[in-house]
Amino acid sequence: MSDTLSGLLTFGVLVALLVAVGLPLGAWLAKTLTDTAHWRVERMVHRLVRVDTSTEQSWKSYAVSVIAFSIAGIVILFTLILSQARLPLSQGTGGMFWHTALNTAVSFVTNTNWQSYAGEIGVGPLAQTVGLTVQNFVSAAVGIAVVGALMRAIARSSAQTIGNFWVDITRVVVRVLLPGAFVAAVVLMVGGVIQNLRSPLTVTSLDGAEQVIRGGLVASQEAIKQFGTNGGGYFNANSAHPFENPTAFTNLVQIFLMLVIPFALTRTFGIVVGDRRQGWALTAFAGTLWLSSVALTTWAELGAASGPAGSMEGKEVRFGLWSSTIFAASTTGTSTGAVNSLHESYSPLGGGVVLGNMLLGEISPGGVGSGLYGILIIAILSVFVAGLMVGRTPEYLGKTIGRREITCAALYSLVMPVLVLGFTGASLAMAGPRETMTASGPHGLTEVLYAYASAANNNGSAFAGLGADNPWYNLTLATCMLLGRFLPMLLVLRLAGLLVEQKKRPDTAGTMPTHTPLFVGLLIGIALILAGLTFFPALALGPLAEALA
Repeated sequence: MSDTLSGLLTFGVLVALLVAVGLPLGAWLAKTLTDTAHWRVERMVHRLVRVDTSTEQSWKSYAVSVIAFSIAGIVILFTLILSQARLPLSQGTGGMFWHTALNTAVSFVTNTNWQSYAGEIGVGPLAQTVGLTVQNFVSAAVGIAVVGALMRAIARSSAQTIGNFWVDITRVVVRVLLPGAFVAAVVLMVGGVIQNLRSPLTVTSLDGAEQVIRGGLVASQEAIKQFGTNGGGYFNANSAHPFENPTAFTNLVQIFLMLVIPFALTRTFGIVVGDRRQGWALTAFAGTLWLSSVALTTWAELGAASGPAGSMEGKEVRFGLWSSTIFAASTTGTSTGAVNSLHESYSPLGGGVVLGNMLLGEISPGGVGSGLYGILIIAILSVFVAGLMVGRTPEYLGKTIGRREITCAALYSLVMPVLVLGFTGASLAMAGPRETMTASGPHGLTEVLYAYASAANNNGSAFAGLGADNPWYNLTLATCMLLGRFLPMLLVLRLAGLLVEQKKRPDTAGTMPTHTPLFVGLLIGIALILAGLTFFPALALGPLAEALA
């Protein structure tokens, strides 16, 4: 079977799985976010943390809950990582530098999972399981809870509350993430992913050198790592490691896991707002961007070498080029950041495409929750632009987009570019950070730009040529992760507070339809124009200049 035919079959099976599972999952997520009844286990959790489930929150109270919960997570995880050498099951794992530990704690709480340390020797089994894996669940749940609040705000009319954060996060973990990750972990174990607590095994290689082989509870972390678009690898090689991703079957499962919730949430949106056509329109938008990214990345890598298999530099021969490029486009199109190939080794155009996925704001389809509210921001900007063009008051699903609403959307669209370009410029202007770059010229610029784009978009993947485990990069990347996660969230919740107060207007002859192919095209145009106007100079000096050279 030719590589192209095998790749096309892999892609076809992936799409079929996304449709088959995404449709019912989207409906289940809608039920989860709108249900008025509580499961028994949920009531037990609510009593334990003393949550009044009969009371909903305003956007301000909801936002305070999000920030307080996340700060507590950072403090607990930071303390756990620093003290892991003195805890059981450390298996000889030492402590981290304080700035590396802080970067790691912020990274996992913000759903970024950037790793400045070598996975298998930086964190022991206890910290991996009790610390990192737990944050993989709750950080994903926070994103879904926030977009759930925004969906309710759009659906409601003349209300004051947008839901209860504590109820939302409990339901998402109990009803969606835990059962989904359990099934995924079993499937991955069947495929060969390890799950054990064995002590490290020391073996002697053929050349006489000693090698330490570590085990761990890998399948359980791998499942939620992909299902929650987290991305942190148990091992330093991430999803290129044979213990994490041993076969083409597990590789396909992992790609499916990172895409299924983001695409399912677009269907959830249509159900919650009472117009399923709106959900299909957002699915078409995200799907077009994702498909284009897969096609461009694959084409670039196929054309980067004269051999029939294309450029295999930095790619696993177990998976081949197609499974590597589909993985790369999916992991950067979501906020996952897991890698099964080295993005540093991609052709300039291929590397530019995966970088561009993040610079779009990760809306193809984006992370769990964060991708959908990013898409909705684009939709609000689009109806505002369209309203200006035809001289009508802009509306989206019966809600007027006025000065305050568009201010929230505009500020949202500015946060990430300011962080990425500001810190990239500062790093290139200073002698110390420049010395950690392994490349110079356009490729060196791309390394630094990629790192801050990954952090500000809560992706976590890296070009791997940048020596980032030092105080400057650990602290500035942590700052990007924090601000890139929570400033947009606060603006989304503020927008939800503004929208929920409005009385829904009925559709009239002058209402612009937002479910048509024309509107989908407008969404794509606005997204590309925003990213192009903002980042084209940096891309021209980085991957485009390298490609032309």
